[in-house]
Amino acid sequence: MGENERDILELLKAELAFIEQGGYRRSVAAPWMTTSTFQDSLTCINYGYPYRAHPCSECPLLDFVSLDQQSTPIPCHHIPLNADGKTIEDLEGEGNQPDMEETLKGWLRTKISEFERRGANQTTGL
Repeated sequence: MGENERDILELLKAELAFIEQGGYRRSVAAPWMTTSTFQDSLTCINYGYPYRAHPCSECPLLDFVSLDQQSTPIPCHHIPLNADGKTIEDLEGEGNQPDMEETLKGWLRTKISEFERRGANQTTGL
């Protein structure tokens, strides 16, 4: 597994941990504030910046976005997360936060497993 793949694997693991710890749930102190998947976690290369300091074209998640969606304002929201092709944009539009989180967690676990298998296969020479 190359260094870039290890970085992406660690990024995916961190995102999964963030979600499992309730990272996208509304704050008790500010329940009116909505959160944006990926953008409101350390996964986003622009996290913590009041403006977009880095173009989304530098995002490591861009490899998961189809070419025709890579120039959208929030490309990571167009990653197909399941067999139906549902994206974060689709799921957030449905307004069912628990369903969106479960679908995203499933996608993250699948991608993590794929990266780990590839790494194990490269280590064993398969």
